[in-house]
Amino acid sequence: MKEFKLSAGDTFPDLTVSSLNDGEIVLGKADAPNDWKLVVVYRGKHCPICAKYLTELKEFTDKLAELKVDLVAVSADPVEKVEKQMAEIKPSYKIGYGLSIEQMRALGLYISDPRSPEETDRPFAEPGMFLINDKGTVQMVDISNAPFSRPDLESLVNGIEFIRSNDYPIRGTHQ
Repeated sequence: MKEFKLSAGDTFPDLTVSSLNDGEIVLGKADAPNDWKLVVVYRGKHCPICAKYLTELKEFTDKLAELKVDLVAVSADPVEKVEKQMAEIKPSYKIGYGLSIEQMRALGLYISDPRSPEETDRPFAEPGMFLINDKGTVQMVDISNAPFSRPDLESLVNGIEFIRSNDYPIRGTHQ
């Protein structure tokens, strides 16, 4: 059975996750004054590549705010793991946790089982990135099945700036 993959031009699903600092986060809705949202899905505390990516993401929070793009990073990890990891990373953006398998499937993410109990104790999402525009539509999507493949952050943010500045259309929608 082929898995569903969220595509450019699709309406982003209505998903809510727990927030590390303030209750809940609606993944597809930007918080004012922003009108777009960037959702970065990371594998979890067990992934050193994710920790590096989340640390690098801090460099782009001001630019994303200038572009009126709300930023959230989310994983399937429980709050205890997220608190430990974020105490080290000290993100300047929102962190969601507890992404369920059903939510991962709704996003069309690849899901992996842990290789050992030392890695983690639950299935987790492989990396994903979703840029949601002011209409709740997926403007850009990047889904990977391995930790080694994810968008270059400088290129991504420059692309978002180009899209916003030039009213660039959603690409890749031909069926």
